[in-house]
Amino acid sequence: MRIRRVAGRLDQPRPSRRSALTRRPYEPDAFGRIAERVARFIGTARFLVVQSVVVVLWIGYNIVMPPGLRFDNYPFIFLTLALSLQAAYAAPLILLAQNRQDDRDRANLAQDREQTGRQRDDTEYLAREMAALRTKVGELATRDYLRSELRAELRALLAEPVGTGEEVNGGQRRRRGSPERRSENRNAADRRA
Repeated sequence: MRIRRVAGRLDQPRPSRRSALTRRPYEPDAFGRIAERVARFIGTARFLVVQSVVVVLWIGYNIVMPPGLRFDNYPFIFLTLALSLQAAYAAPLILLAQNRQDDRDRANLAQDREQTGRQRDDTEYLAREMAALRTKVGELATRDYLRSELRAELRALLAEPVGTGEEVNGGQRRRRGSPERRSENRNAADRRA
């Protein structure tokens, strides 16, 4: 006697035998996307043309054909029912699509507000940095100022006598690079120029 082993693991449940009725994972947005597609199609000129052609053919068939072949006689009650049913489903689908669009618009608006706030903060930061740079640049020596100072120093160096580097003036010894000496040299250079 042979024992038949069941395939599979004992620590996991067996798959259901109802393969035709297996549930697919539910996606909440799937119906919304379908509703938007339907609403977009209902709002097109193609839908209006197709619906008008169907209605004209319906009425034409039920008027022209012999009474035995007609499926909807003159008051066209079945046509009215079909159009009412179509309108009953179209209105909620359109509303669902509009609600989804409103939700997307709200999310986009929130992102826009957040981005605008970040841009405003960045702009304020850059404005503060530019103001600080203007202040720093205002404190820097300009090219013309440096040139004039260098010319004055050059004139002072050119006007200075070559010697020991010290000169006696009124009993005081002044070094070549002292501030008093530089101002004297500038004055002398300015007088010559």
